Amino acid sequence: MWRPLAGEARTRLRVLLAQPRGFCAGVQRAIAIVDMALDRHGPGVHVRHEIVHNRHVVESLARRGAVFVEELDAVPDGTVTIFSAHGVPRSVEQEAARRGLPVIDATCPLVSRVHLEGRRYAAEGRVVLLIGHAGHPEVIGSLGQITGRVLVVSDVLDVARLDLPRDTPVAFVTQTTLSVDDTRATIAAIRARFADVVGPETRDICYATQNRQAALRALAAEVDVLIVVGAANSSNSNRLREIGLDCGVPTHLVADATALRPEWFERAATVGVTAGASAPESLVQGVVAALSRWADLTVEEQPGIVEDVRFRLPAALL
Repeated sequence: MWRPLAGEARTRLRVLLAQPRGFCAGVQRAIAIVDMALDRHGPGVHVRHEIVHNRHVVESLARRGAVFVEELDAVPDGTVTIFSAHGVPRSVEQEAARRGLPVIDATCPLVSRVHLEGRRYAAEGRVVLLIGHAGHPEVIGSLGQITGRVLVVSDVLDVARLDLPRDTPVAFVTQTTLSVDDTRATIAAIRARFADVVGPETRDICYATQNRQAALRALAAEVDVLIVVGAANSSNSNRLREIGLDCGVPTHLVADATALRPEWFERAATVGVTAGASAPESLVQGVVAALSRWADLTVEEQPGIVEDVRFRLPAALL
């Protein structure tokens, strides 16, 4: 982190912290599952994919003995295996069952709800349109959980390119970490494109994602610069960055305080800080501490929703 030169006057900076920010209930549950599995089974518990998209969280669990792998063929026989919060295709579940791997499923319950909705729509004979980002682990998992014809659409242009007759019965479900406004536009395009459409509107976008997006919009009206703490591969963190930019505020996504750059704050009097749903509060406080080494700060918590959602742990850990 930068420091003022000797004799240089310190900048005064007002820092506003978004509320809510950081960990959501699904992330808290997923991390708790790995922690409890390590307590119960000891080092060597394997986790398929990053348990959540945050390097600091993954490295912390790895130091405790968790082993992160991308595919099940890297898991030794008989090893306790955890599926990440993003969910997995049925083919992965079937492979684990075939090998007799002791599995603990950390899939976020809100992601599991999308799977159930998609299967119900497919069973009705509808083409399922999965609104999301192709290649994201959650989308890959959902594609592999829904039997029937499933097509991924990311935006209005993708909807226009669909090679389906107007009278095709379709349904839509959504990735849980999307921009609410972008998703509404995509849903409107689906409804305009097809005559027979059912779907959950934006309900599938997780409550925490919606709350953090609303809090960031409110914050954007008060600040000169926005800092979003989160990983580059975190979908919900990237959506926060995009929303900040859409609000006309310079917005920077940082993994931690080491990514801060002095030129971002040269003309700023007020800085807003938030964090994606998989970013720990310690990283937010690290950003504040880094700013305090350069400027005299006043730090204020913004008013906002206090989340009290809690998800039950898997039966295997009860």
